[in-house]
Amino acid sequence: MVRLEDQQILASFEEALSEWNCDGFVVWRKRPAEWLEENMEGHTTKSVAKLMHEYFQQGGKIDQTRERRPEYDSRHEFHYDFRFPVDGRRIYIETVLDVTRTGPTITIVNMHDE
Repeated sequence: MVRLEDQQILASFEEALSEWNCDGFVVWRKRPAEWLEENMEGHTTKSVAKLMHEYFQQGGKIDQTRERRPEYDSRHEFHYDFRFPVDGRRIYIETVLDVTRTGPTITIVNMHDE
């Protein structure tokens, strides 16, 4: 794991996370959304996206990890990991970042207690 320091990638995270309350900027795969619903009462995909934005705004660390899993490495060179406390728990959120001509999108691909 390496701390993400690429300014262009950080700017893309900032742009997508700042739109946490709008659809299409922070999207959730089925498995992490189900985990959230089953394990974090009182939280929604939007509330967690907001927490991710607040964590980022406060200088929270994002890890950049080279993708080595064969089923994913052809689509994404890296995945990006958030680790921060929520309601007394330390949560791990694995994301991928896609940047297109319409802007950046963060996809939550995994989430669990750390």
